[in-house]
Amino acid sequence: MKLTILGTGNAMVTECYNTCFALSEGSRHFLVDTGGGNRILKVLKDAKISIEDIHDVFITHEHIDHLLGVVWLIRAAATKMNQGKYEGQMRIYCHRGLVETICTIANLTLQKKMTKHFGEEIVFVPLESGEKMEILGYPVTFFDIYSTKAKQFGFTMELSDYKKFTCVGDEPYNEADYEFVKGSTWLMHEAFCLFGEAEEFKPYEKHHSTVKEACETAEELKIPNLILYHTEEKNLKNRKKLYTEEGKAYYHGNLYVPYDLETFHI
Repeated sequence: MKLTILGTGNAMVTECYNTCFALSEGSRHFLVDTGGGNRILKVLKDAKISIEDIHDVFITHEHIDHLLGVVWLIRAAATKMNQGKYEGQMRIYCHRGLVETICTIANLTLQKKMTKHFGEEIVFVPLESGEKMEILGYPVTFFDIYSTKAKQFGFTMELSDYKKFTCVGDEPYNEADYEFVKGSTWLMHEAFCLFGEAEEFKPYEKHHSTVKEACETAEELKIPNLILYHTEEKNLKNRKKLYTEEGKAYYHGNLYVPYDLETFHI
C-alpha cells in the first residue's frame, strides 16, 4: 500500500496545500479529503494520480479546507464521464449529514451536464459511525471522532500482514474512539504547531494539538509509526526538523513530518 501526502497544511496556508492524502494499491486510489480548491487537480497531477483512477473518496467533515476541492474533483470526473474516459463509479463517502451539503454546493456551482451523473456514476455513500466498507480490497471502518466544532468522521483500514492504518481527522484523538484506534501500526494525527509556539498560534482555542500532545498520544497508544499533518507554515523549510526535534522528546516510535507529495509504503 502506498500513501501519498497531497497536502499537509491547515486551513489558511498558502505555501503548501490543505491536508489531504491518497492511499493507493496499484492504479487504484482512495482519496481522503480534497483541500479547499482547484489546487487539488494540480497536486493529483504532480502525484501522477489520474482522475479516472480515483473511484473512492472520503470527506471527513464540512470545513472548507477539507471539502471544497471535492467540487472540482466532481467536475473533473464528470467531464471525463461525458467524454467516455471514466469507467465505473466514483463513490463519495461521508457522514449522512454531509451528503446534502456537498450536493447543494455542487448543484449551485456546477452545470447540469456535470451533476446529471449524481446517483449513477457519481454515488454518495452516507455513513454511520462504526460502519464497515471494503475499499481497495481492504476492510475500512469509519467512526465519529466526536468533534466539538462540526460532525467529523475518521477511519481505520486493516491492511495485510496485520497492519492497521488509522486517521483520526483533524482534531485531537478522543478516548471514546479507543476501540477503533487500538492496535494501529500507522496513525495520522494533526499537530497545529510546536508546543513552544502555542502562545503564537493558539491551537487549543481551535481544538487542535501541538506536536507535544500528538506525540504523547501516540506514545500512550503504543503506535509504531506516527505521521503529523495539518500544520502551520511559518517555517515550512525547517518544519520537518523542528517538529521532529520536539516530538522525539515525547514519542519513541517512528515519527514522520512529511512535505506535500511525500510518499510512504505502509
